[in-house]
Amino acid sequence: MILSKTNTHQQGILNQDFRLDSAGLPASAHLVGICGSGMKALAEYLASAGCRVTGSDLSPALPTDQALQAGGYRVHQGHDKRFVPEGTNVLIYSPAIGLANPERRFAQRMGIPQLSYTQMLGNLMRQKQGVCIAGTHGKSTTTALTAFVLENAGVSPSAVIGAELCNQNLNGWAGEGPLFVAESCEYQRSFLNLYPYYAAITNIEPDHFDYFKNQDDMTSAYAEFVARIPADGTLIMPAACRGAVEIRTACLAKIATFSLEEEADWWATDIKQTTYGQRFRLFYQGEYFSEISLQKRGRHNVSNAMVAAILCHSAGVPAEDIREGIYQFPGIRRRYEHRGSYKGITLIDDYAHHPTAIQATLNLLRQEYPDRKVWCVYEPHQVSRTQAMMDSYSRSFRLADEVLIAPVYAAREKLGTEPVDTSKELVQRILLHNAAVRFGSSLDQIVSTLETEAQSGDIIITMGAGEINRIHHEFNRRLQRHS
Repeated sequence: MILSKTNTHQQGILNQDFRLDSAGLPASAHLVGICGSGMKALAEYLASAGCRVTGSDLSPALPTDQALQAGGYRVHQGHDKRFVPEGTNVLIYSPAIGLANPERRFAQRMGIPQLSYTQMLGNLMRQKQGVCIAGTHGKSTTTALTAFVLENAGVSPSAVIGAELCNQNLNGWAGEGPLFVAESCEYQRSFLNLYPYYAAITNIEPDHFDYFKNQDDMTSAYAEFVARIPADGTLIMPAACRGAVEIRTACLAKIATFSLEEEADWWATDIKQTTYGQRFRLFYQGEYFSEISLQKRGRHNVSNAMVAAILCHSAGVPAEDIREGIYQFPGIRRRYEHRGSYKGITLIDDYAHHPTAIQATLNLLRQEYPDRKVWCVYEPHQVSRTQAMMDSYSRSFRLADEVLIAPVYAAREKLGTEPVDTSKELVQRILLHNAAVRFGSSLDQIVSTLETEAQSGDIIITMGAGEINRIHHEFNRRLQRHS
């Protein structure tokens, strides 16, 4: 297979053509920004398919770098042209890595083709049937659930997931079957590099304010995405969906709707809490389909499980295999993940960084621990997102007893004092709704506050998409040191 820079979806290729094998694989690949969740998954996929993989990252993130090292990958800290091995067939870069990166500049001089993360993902997916999960919330869990059920059913899918499966330290692999399951992000319209055959939209809410001009701009991106599904493919979308008319008009494939609350093609009812999680009954076009049990709580997880079930059913998996796979699903990292205890304090970590997700997670926490004191430590993700939804964020922490706000994790943004200023502004706004909220100048300072003030029996939950989970690694390190 030859990829040419004239292809409109391959604008990241800076040199002449480069060759892949019949499966769309290079013999060797160097990943710049390899510790990002998607890049790690891609590295694992490539390596399991027989590609030689190396990588670099400015600041390897625990436990990602540990998992990569355990897998035998050569990962360099920082960025330097010396890190690009001789004989590299393609350099793959994360969305945060610009053309000024020294490894990218070196690759350009040496004639090594370059692809973005989603461009490489799209090339791989072209060889198979894409199963793409998009949406503001629930992408990672739904993607992992779908891949796990398909794997348990013997379908042997390929998968690239934005979070690790618990107990496996793995979020990407190459399967032998025809399906390729991938988390599909709308940021910068990157999911337009993919080739969905089966696709699901979990939900659509305002987000990525550093890219999308407004809600209409975001909706148009989703419309372009569903237009990529072939006529004999399938789209699964919420019955009540922002931009539903535009999305339906753009889609040529079969459309199936789902809902927890209103009439739809698929709907869940009779949701019951169990000792291990929850169960519900799933109906399709008025007919009973199956009872589904999952070892996770929260209505949002019912929705995630329902979408995964519909995707797997569309791909031909029997109901009994869907039911068994969802029940066996171990969950993914940083999604209401219990991280043990420290001096009698229960530690929980969650990826929530959008007001809707924060509220859902705290509501779930209060259901499980109605009488415990809750410390919520939140690291806002991106100044643009925090400022655009400041009012919504300020109302999201009402169920917490104590709130500690870290400086904003700026991610792709290049800013001065705004990360600190924005977090301090958020503290003042939260004060209107939560009496006990403070600003923490650093993660180290927050750890000191928690160690001094949190008492045995309290709950500490960390939230955010940045480096807030390092707090748990620090507590674990202290436990190991004391032992």
